[in-house]
Amino acid sequence: MVDSKNSVIKPSLWTRLTQSKYFVYILISPLFIILLGYVIFPLYKTLTQSVVDKEGNLSFANYFEFFFSSTGSTANIEALWNSVYISIISVITCAIVGVTMAFLLERYDFPGRKILSVLVLVPMALPPLIGSLSFSFLYGESGIFPRLFQAIFSLDEVPFALRGIWGVIVVHTFTMYTYFYLSASATIRGLDPSLEEAATSLGAGRFTVWRKVILPMLTPAMIASSLLVFMISMASYTAPLMFGVERTMTMQIYLSRTNGNLDMAATQSTILSIVSITFLIIMKWYQNRRNYQNQSKGIGVHRTEVRNPFLKYISMFLSFIGVIILLLPILVIALISFSVDGEWTVQIIPTAYTFDHYIDLFTDSRTWEPIWNSIKMSTVAVIGNIIFGVAAAYAMVRLNFKGKTLMDILIMVPWALPGTVVAVNLIAAFSEPNVFSFNQVLIGTFWILPLAYFVRQLPLVFRNTAASLMQMDSSIEEGALSLGASWWYSFRKVVLPFILPAIFAGTLLAFVQGFGEFVASILIYSVNTMPISVAIWQKLYAFQFGTACAYGVLQIVVILIVLFISEKINRGSNTTTSI
Repeated sequence: MVDSKNSVIKPSLWTRLTQSKYFVYILISPLFIILLGYVIFPLYKTLTQSVVDKEGNLSFANYFEFFFSSTGSTANIEALWNSVYISIISVITCAIVGVTMAFLLERYDFPGRKILSVLVLVPMALPPLIGSLSFSFLYGESGIFPRLFQAIFSLDEVPFALRGIWGVIVVHTFTMYTYFYLSASATIRGLDPSLEEAATSLGAGRFTVWRKVILPMLTPAMIASSLLVFMISMASYTAPLMFGVERTMTMQIYLSRTNGNLDMAATQSTILSIVSITFLIIMKWYQNRRNYQNQSKGIGVHRTEVRNPFLKYISMFLSFIGVIILLLPILVIALISFSVDGEWTVQIIPTAYTFDHYIDLFTDSRTWEPIWNSIKMSTVAVIGNIIFGVAAAYAMVRLNFKGKTLMDILIMVPWALPGTVVAVNLIAAFSEPNVFSFNQVLIGTFWILPLAYFVRQLPLVFRNTAASLMQMDSSIEEGALSLGASWWYSFRKVVLPFILPAIFAGTLLAFVQGFGEFVASILIYSVNTMPISVAIWQKLYAFQFGTACAYGVLQIVVILIVLFISEKINRGSNTTTSI
């Protein structure tokens, strides 16, 4: 027998393992494997395909062909210039519109402000494809308004029409200014008025106060919005195609892919990746030049009421115009969704209407299939986003390990890459069996689209969850652990209830993004996995405008429901936190 007084209770293998300083690397290893297999490996395969010839030798022939075409064609150079130019101008115009709207709605109280503050977010309900479609129907060469003025003034041709690069920029501005508006309005609400009062008392004019006080405080929000708008603009496909800009990088990649020139598609994708990541680095560098934190603890700025009668009438008129402009894109999609396919040709508006398109959405198996495909694939992607996004957020915020910065970059890289690049990366990586595809060819199967959605939307769940975890005092979790609770019990009962609203909000946004994703889908879908966005595109080419717009209305309704639920969640979360 062993004397109980001299016996030593040895800790279990599990206890010794969890107490080891290397245990954290066991926990995060699945995350690194996921990022390695579905972010780094596809990027590597695309880069390899662009610099290796058919015999397996290192070659930069594709890059020479891109910049110095042997046929004398400058299509690639023009496409690169057009994409960068459109993206930079889109950032500038979206910043002007978004920040101006935020400043007016947050600083001034005038007739029509309340309804404008609600409708200003309407463009968020328009997926990029539907937004481009609505502007084409309204202001394109065969659009409603050009035809209307042509009929009124009995002209031989339409007097105006959105076309070319500036047509694309107008569409981008309308559909993307909300990113600047949301971030700028949140910052303006939190600005301390004492800062402006101090600057004014020192003799600074309004312009100086704006340039020296307000604008620097807006910088972090504007950097984040600029990155988002730049990336989305670089990935734009439908707007350039609809408004006659035939040469952009996304269109060149699509043409190379459909023509079977995968080496050039890989080269174009690599160059587009370099441009996007370079812009990301420049914006991050600019943001880190100074400290933009607000050190004061004053109250937020109150709105100034417009009392001048003339300005009141002007504001009422402009508010009315603003409401019409904001609602028209959705209204025209809804109107055309009831039109009979093939009946709207040269008329100003459709002349024959039907409910058949909406009946077909839920009764015709061929019409319903793309909807069901999008629901299934977005749901699968979102499940992966929740599991790995929450795990990555917890690891980044709560755990200490080497490689944190690398993990953060790897998670955000897909968000910095246009959808066409992500699609080409996946094509390069999974066109043949490998360990990350479990020795299966994924291209052409059901799983390739959910994988693309998973990779692209992972940052949404990750960022939302990480932001919520940063707001939670770690001592609460430590207190539960010190009272004997296991880590899993503490996470489930203490941490999860606190961050659940953020997880849910990020999940809803990820689902909506996947449900309406088009740019990556158009490159990797198959006949059996066609999503709703590609179905809309095909209906447009078949001149089935009514069916295409019925699909579009369904997308808009889904997005509006998600935005409504997200707003309720955010309000509930804020109320709980304040208590």
